[in-house]
Amino acid sequence: MNESSPTNKGNITIIGAGIIGLCSAYYLTKQGFKVTLLEQGDLLNNCSSGNAGMIVPSHFVPLAAPGMISKGIKWMFDSKSPFYVKPSLNPKLISWGLKFWKYSNQQHVDRVAEPLRDLHLLSKELYDELAKEPELNFGLEKKGILMLYKNQATGDEEIHMAKKAQQLGLDVAILNAKETQDLEPDTKLDILGSVHYRCDAHLYPNDLVKQLITYLKANGAEIITNCKVNGLETTNGEIKTIHTTKGDFTTDTVVMTGGSWLPELAQQANLTIPIMPGKGYSFMVDPTSPIHHPALLLEARVAVTPMNGQVRFGGTMEIAPINHKVNMNRVQGIVNSIPQYYPDYQVAVPQIDKIWYGFRPCSPDGLPYIGYSKGLKNLIVAGGHGMMGVSLAPITGKLVSELVTNAKLSKAIDIYSPNRFN
Repeated sequence: MNESSPTNKGNITIIGAGIIGLCSAYYLTKQGFKVTLLEQGDLLNNCSSGNAGMIVPSHFVPLAAPGMISKGIKWMFDSKSPFYVKPSLNPKLISWGLKFWKYSNQQHVDRVAEPLRDLHLLSKELYDELAKEPELNFGLEKKGILMLYKNQATGDEEIHMAKKAQQLGLDVAILNAKETQDLEPDTKLDILGSVHYRCDAHLYPNDLVKQLITYLKANGAEIITNCKVNGLETTNGEIKTIHTTKGDFTTDTVVMTGGSWLPELAQQANLTIPIMPGKGYSFMVDPTSPIHHPALLLEARVAVTPMNGQVRFGGTMEIAPINHKVNMNRVQGIVNSIPQYYPDYQVAVPQIDKIWYGFRPCSPDGLPYIGYSKGLKNLIVAGGHGMMGVSLAPITGKLVSELVTNAKLSKAIDIYSPNRFN
């Protein structure tokens, strides 16, 4: 189909200008649609800007996996632990937790491994295409990601996972300490070994987000900030008007993203989208010595990404209702873990104004929501990507554009149905 001549042009309103909303707008704009993005924030603290910037075909196992419940219970009593469920009688948290428990089994993992792999691999290919746009230069590098481990039990678990990845056709190498150190000649490592997911890549998310915003504005998209949606007006099973704090917007098709605020948005459309925010923290440091490869510190669950001349350290997963308090114990946990793997990096706890935090929208089964709403025929939902928002943003945006134009889908999306918990 000709990019500039979609079969059913119209006005598209995207609720949420995070990375999923921006990529959806990009592909829809390419198709010649008039796109309006409604963003409740100011775009200055986009959730995807502070993340690790990793493109991860290696992440074919969802958060809801065997062992996560027992680990979560163990870590719940440690305020510095990498995965923390804040004890609460909040009904939404309890409901989400029961669903998470239901899906934390091997059968679920086996069922979704290949679809998730395929989604990530296609998204990675789309990043190659995005990087060819003259206006987009977001530091895409294909060095893979190192999974660094310090103890044998973690190593055995990761090597078992690596062999599964190899069976799935992913480019993965199992390395001992010396082989890993050879990949990082300028920085001392204190590890037992690693798994090198050469299929992975990374980018600088801050530039990606800013450049997409600039590109969209230059190509006719309208982005309205500080615009909170407070109602939807429907007629004959379609959304006709979106009521917001910046006025009313009429539309032909609505794409609902919204990150961790998606459940409240969906509720206005009588749609149940279970999501709990997984708060994470990150900060940048000037390199003590060069780190060449992004890494995950497995026991600590900390992400390490060289980007823009600095190194970003990030991590923790705090499952709790949205709150804007910086928990310094969580940040301390990240800081304490760094020299255990990189002895040259004796990092001080950053000042509070240098700490970024964001809310990863986590679904209870670890899968995103992509597809049409069952109740409203012009509503597409695209959200709930958890820690995989940046990695899966291009393919999600492309699928959204294919849904709007009724084109053949790049990948089957049945398992990502936004109606699966209704």
